[in-house]
Amino acid sequence: MIHQTTLRPAADKAAISLSALCAVHCLILPVAVSLYPSVVLMALQDEKVHLALLISVIPISIFSLTMGCKKHRQTLIVGLGLTGILLLVMSALFGGDLGGSRLEVAGTLMGSVVIALSHALNFKLCRSSRTCGENHDC
Repeated sequence: MIHQTTLRPAADKAAISLSALCAVHCLILPVAVSLYPSVVLMALQDEKVHLALLISVIPISIFSLTMGCKKHRQTLIVGLGLTGILLLVMSALFGGDLGGSRLEVAGTLMGSVVIALSHALNFKLCRSSRTCGENHDC
């Protein structure tokens, strides 16, 4: 059976990785498509990719941040993560319509950075939390 003490750090790392993947996707893909127009790259530009990343980030982030908050009691970290999620959702749903692709990319990048930062802080605080004692698997 997988314990929450080992699952939460893995979830933090997964959420950071997915946030970074979102950022890289938004920054690199337009350049890659212009330099190497390919059907494969065009498929990655589909909105379904954005939706899949978003659907992956939300539950992992919520799980990891709430479990971390139980350890370190810093609700600001959860608020920071939820702000990042809100930025991602708003960018995905309304960014393109309100400000074009630039606003969508900017919102996605900001949301990704905020989520990654919240998980990095969550991970660090859990590792140093007094409630963890000598158990560094928190």
